[in-house]
Amino acid sequence: MATRSLFFLLKRSCHNNHRSPALFYVKDQTPLRWFSSGALKVDSAKESSALTSSADDLKSRIFRLRFSKRSATNALQRWVNEGNKVSLQELRQIAKELNRAQRYKHALEISEWMVTHPEFELADHDYAVRIDLITKVFGTSSAEEFFEGLPPIAKTGETYTALLHSYASAKQIEKAEKLFARIKELKLALTVLMCNELMTLYMSVGELDKISLVVNELKIQKLSLDLFTYNLWASACAAKFDINGLNRILDEMSDDPNSDACWRTYVSLIRIYTIVGHLENSNNIAPVEAEKTITQREWITYDFLICLYTSLGDIERVGEIWRSLKRTSQTMTSRNYLCVLSSYVLVGRLKEAMEIVDEWKHSVLDFDTAECMRLLDAFGEVGLMEGAKQLHELLLQKDCVPMDRPQ
Repeated sequence: MATRSLFFLLKRSCHNNHRSPALFYVKDQTPLRWFSSGALKVDSAKESSALTSSADDLKSRIFRLRFSKRSATNALQRWVNEGNKVSLQELRQIAKELNRAQRYKHALEISEWMVTHPEFELADHDYAVRIDLITKVFGTSSAEEFFEGLPPIAKTGETYTALLHSYASAKQIEKAEKLFARIKELKLALTVLMCNELMTLYMSVGELDKISLVVNELKIQKLSLDLFTYNLWASACAAKFDINGLNRILDEMSDDPNSDACWRTYVSLIRIYTIVGHLENSNNIAPVEAEKTITQREWITYDFLICLYTSLGDIERVGEIWRSLKRTSQTMTSRNYLCVLSSYVLVGRLKEAMEIVDEWKHSVLDFDTAECMRLLDAFGEVGLMEGAKQLHELLLQKDCVPMDRPQ
């Protein structure tokens, strides 16, 4: 059976914080979906705590339903019949947490309640969330039908973006491209998020040359690229093993007037990544057949996602990505170990960095001292002297570097 090469775009990073999506390819049996499918299960500790709570509030009642066949609508109606009041903001929050917990049917029922009760004044975001939930529960055709039935005033950039995502998550290229053209024809304000949706779709289906066309569209519209856009663009160059193109992107990022500390961290990590030779000889690696495992082109995007979340300071996410990486059927490479090792060192998480070295030493892959030395040199080459010092000390402790090697 053909392997499903999946990707996800994180809702918490993208939508709630008005950020654009990050790409993540993975092979996994348990998809997490908001913008699309992926390997990482959202940490639902907060949501699951409601299941054991003794509190008798609306959220606790709904989360105690557990099984999707039980009705959140009935629980909500009983709550109201008992004389309790419910606010639009409360319903939004409950639906949001249900979505995070992958309780999509119950979240959709909450959304339906909001739509069918005229006392609630809904915003564009409410309709966009509903489109997303309909997609997850019933598919893109139902989401499309709901969107087309909306009053003109509700067909805004946010709802168009939600439908665009529905097509992108289903890899419906023709529909996504037609919708994107429709957005431009209607002269709706084009956003970076819309373009990132299309770029992610092209990455997922291997149409890498189209990604630069979307970037050009952003520049024509005089829209500033965000960190996620650069990540998608850089991932496309890496997937094509285009080192010159990748370096041009890094130079542009460095010169971007909107760049900040996060961007500079990302640029530093990617420069380390290329200096130590992770991409230089990749043309000698034949892509693995899709029905057997994910391809080398898809595999390489893990490293860029690790770099991206390191730059954002989300080290917990880096750990989740690393664990998901190891769950795929690909054989781990020195490149993978060096990428996550450099990330932990860069942010001073030496305990985790030491654990990576130990994992590498005990893996089936031969531990490569020479690669560690190249990584150490790369830190110095990009001017990260404190990181170089910490890495040198770590490697000394792990007997991975000659004692007489200068720092």
